[in-house]
Amino acid sequence: MNTRTLSCSRNLRRRSIAAAAHLIRRGELVAFPTETVYGLGANAFDPAAVRKIYRVKGRPSDNPLIVHIWSRSQVAFLADPIPLMFWVLADHFLPGPLTMVMRASPSLPRGVSSGLSTIALRMPSHPVARSFLKSVNLPVVAPSANISGRPSPTTAGHVLDDLRGKIRAVLDGGSSTIGVESTVLDLTRSTPTILRPGSISQEMIEDVLQMRIVRARSSVKRPSSPGMKYRHYAPSAEVVVLEGDKRNVIRAMQKAVRRRGEVRIGIMAEEAFRESFSGAEFFSIGSDGVTGAARVLYDGFRELDRRKVAMVYCQSFPERGLGSAFMNRLRKAAARRIRV
Repeated sequence: MNTRTLSCSRNLRRRSIAAAAHLIRRGELVAFPTETVYGLGANAFDPAAVRKIYRVKGRPSDNPLIVHIWSRSQVAFLADPIPLMFWVLADHFLPGPLTMVMRASPSLPRGVSSGLSTIALRMPSHPVARSFLKSVNLPVVAPSANISGRPSPTTAGHVLDDLRGKIRAVLDGGSSTIGVESTVLDLTRSTPTILRPGSISQEMIEDVLQMRIVRARSSVKRPSSPGMKYRHYAPSAEVVVLEGDKRNVIRAMQKAVRRRGEVRIGIMAEEAFRESFSGAEFFSIGSDGVTGAARVLYDGFRELDRRKVAMVYCQSFPERGLGSAFMNRLRKAAARRIRV
């Protein structure tokens, strides 16, 4: 199968989006950009296309999918009932990187939610994603456009690295601006519950709802959201997370480099520390804290794999705001965690 790259440059965007929408309506798979990561899209009402997503990704059958929409008017056909909290949060955060879990409409194919009675809905803010979803004019299921377990893709090139020859097309909308997946909030429980942290933090949601919410355990037997049960986001190299005070983390990284022997080591740290790691493969996570680090986390994993490192040591961040999402992804990818 030939995988087409559909450019979203200004003069080609309309034609590329129309072509991608036509493929979705025909039952094909198309990768498209969002502000978080690239998604692998299929018509939510086409059970065969939904099954194709699981097969192409090698995704476990009990790992549910997120349905992407472009308009609030589509919610009424997908969720029943729609809790008041959905509309309150939608007024503040949609379109944007927030996925909300509600009871699914009986008309929805059960394969979308891996046989669950719930549905996870998201309305991305990326302009290409919004135009694409509007052109399709159908709900589109879309997990990350990668082989299951691998680092999520934040560029069209990452998608092609994993899925070239397996899907019909990828819409190239440039690099994702956030870099980690959306926050997933379950509205079916007595207390709203974060199933997966993202750039919309627990504190931001609590401020809007004027109530305390909780965060679910990260590993469960029957996941109700992506990112809860399985190891995710991991490169081929062994990832070691060093947690603690930043100065202690950097010293521990330097010690690991000195003791590396024949082992090829990758370091992911802020640009200010580049000169401290002349004996390792260094990947800069930028100079603007966790915002920049989250944006390039998966790119760093993929780049260090290309450099054939055996181990990756990654700088950690405090678990506040986006830091909670960053550390969640890092721990999901890690083979080992060390407190320093």
